[in-house]
Amino acid sequence: MIMLKQCMFSFCSFMHINAFVCLSVLQMFLVALSFAYFAKALSGSYMKSTITQLERRFDIPSYLIGVIDGSFEIGNLLVIAFVSYFGATLHRPKIIAMGCVLMSIGTFIIALPHFIIGRYTFETSVRRVVNSTLNPSPCRADSSANLTGDGTLPQVPASGCEGESNLSMWIYVLLGNVLRGIGETPVQPLGISYIDDFATEENAALYVGCVQTISVVGPVFGYLLGSLCAKIYVDIGFVKMETITITPSDARWVGAWWLGYLVAGVITLLSAIPFWFLPRSLPMPRPQVPEKCTPEQTSFIKGSPLLKHKYSADEHTSFVEMAKDFIPTLRTLLAHPVYLIYLCVTIIQLNSLIGMVTYKPKYIEQHFRQSASKANFLMGVINIPAVALGMFSGGLLMKRLKLNIMGAAKFAFGTSLIGYILSLFFFAMSCENAKVAGVTLSYDKISYDKHSLFTACNLNCFCSSSDWDPVCGENGITYVSPCLAGCSTSVGSGKNTVFSNCSCIGVAGNFTASTGHCPQKDDCDRMFPYFLALSVITSFIISLGGTPGYMLLIRCIKPQLKSLALGFHALATRTLAGIPAPIYFGAIIDTTCLKWGQKRCGGVGACRIYNTTAYRIAYLGLTLSLRTISFIICIPGFILLSQQLKEEERSAVHGALRNGGTELEVLRMEELVISSSDQPHHTSENSADRQTRL
Repeated sequence: MIMLKQCMFSFCSFMHINAFVCLSVLQMFLVALSFAYFAKALSGSYMKSTITQLERRFDIPSYLIGVIDGSFEIGNLLVIAFVSYFGATLHRPKIIAMGCVLMSIGTFIIALPHFIIGRYTFETSVRRVVNSTLNPSPCRADSSANLTGDGTLPQVPASGCEGESNLSMWIYVLLGNVLRGIGETPVQPLGISYIDDFATEENAALYVGCVQTISVVGPVFGYLLGSLCAKIYVDIGFVKMETITITPSDARWVGAWWLGYLVAGVITLLSAIPFWFLPRSLPMPRPQVPEKCTPEQTSFIKGSPLLKHKYSADEHTSFVEMAKDFIPTLRTLLAHPVYLIYLCVTIIQLNSLIGMVTYKPKYIEQHFRQSASKANFLMGVINIPAVALGMFSGGLLMKRLKLNIMGAAKFAFGTSLIGYILSLFFFAMSCENAKVAGVTLSYDKISYDKHSLFTACNLNCFCSSSDWDPVCGENGITYVSPCLAGCSTSVGSGKNTVFSNCSCIGVAGNFTASTGHCPQKDDCDRMFPYFLALSVITSFIISLGGTPGYMLLIRCIKPQLKSLALGFHALATRTLAGIPAPIYFGAIIDTTCLKWGQKRCGGVGACRIYNTTAYRIAYLGLTLSLRTISFIICIPGFILLSQQLKEEERSAVHGALRNGGTELEVLRMEELVISSSDQPHHTSENSADRQTRL
């Protein structure tokens, strides 16, 4: 008897230790997955924070930046089907580890062009003569022999272009981002399924919530990293900063974009390490069985359908068996009218959201004349936390209000509509175009004529029309270059250079100009705080409907179609929103450019200045137009959803009546059997028992 007790104690201790070890391993996996989520969110948001830096560094238009940004989704879509199917049958932690390594390699490849293409050069009229503070004259009056037919200087490619590769360096950024998309694919489906398989029912939701919360923190640090790197000059450590004539607010400034990708790559590589040491599978969580259960009850609980969604990692399913029912099931799903309308609405709204978020830092830079560093800082500190708080509050309100499916739909629609109405006020928050002679206004300051770069005051200077080296005149007007301002002399070096005898600035021709744009921020400085406040409020209100809207997706379809519905929804939104939205938003923004830069070896570069009014109308107009279309589609959606709920309610009532009638018939049969078989003195007791059951 003593030996039996010792054996039982040893067995119980072993089981307790085993459960503790399994719990510890699962918690280690949770920490590792949270870190991986943080790393991928950080690198993704950092990519969006470097949009203007990449445009200027590689001299490419906005639509190509949209192609680069959408390439992440392309890489994801290339392997998502293979990962979702084969990943569940393989070693999931190691598959996630390999994905993190691929993400890290892709991030390093994005930074690679910085170490290949050499130092960054930009147009400037400042030339420093050795041992002298006197610079050559910007107005070259002796260049008439080299003029072209239209009276301007010929465009001569820079030296060294003969050996320049025809392959643009931004291709490396594109390929690196595709590789990032491929590597990111297994993190979410395999990580969440691993937690769901080996965590108990009550802990699984908590663990998934923790992971999702960490993924919201990542973009905050991504934008803050982008803000820090945008302040640092791209070639920091290789050039003397006192010789740099531009500031972070200049349209030619390029920050140390590559530095952030190296940091993000290292963080992503570190996130892969723990997954290599985690097991392929853990013991399945045992259901909570009451102490006093018969063997039959215990067997029934083990075979409960509540546990059928838990699969062993070693369990294999035939691909033919899975594919046989795929097309009919997909046809059934797409024939569901409410789901189809929901899919269309979310695709259109995500087009609006992705396009807006991708180019919002650039909008702040161009429209309110803020530096890229400040724009990224505000996105990370103000907008992203507002979105996270809105999503959390939306889920909390849905729980407190106990919203059903129609209530969730109305709540999501209402918050989106309020955010839409508030967004209309953005049109009123405008800044005037920067006063640039020959670009946004004529030299006589009377009319706008973008083709009047050359006028009587600078015709004798034989200037290049492609240069962008703005100077600020004493009259408060910005000129495209010192040459086009008619400046004949310059003194000083770097940012302290002063141009004098500028014939286009004043009638007497003896006014001076300094490097850079004229401030002209009075109207923008007053309007910018209101823009930020309204932006935070609209972001919070729109995000309130995120969680109820997602619950609508889950509840509007049959449970057996839920997994396919979620997967197809993710596939459709990535393909029809994540990829095209940044491209056509960028292409439309490009149409508002007033002055394009010049590539070093010839060709059109990045845009130097935009038409502020046209930019605002194009950016906000496209965003709100897409949301208007989605609201129109919602109208038949509400009608169909109401009809579906009424039909389900009628079916439930008929089912209840049918079950009630069957139960009544069974009771009557029991009464008949009892009355025919029991003795007479039991009749009163059976009658009372029948009445009780009825």
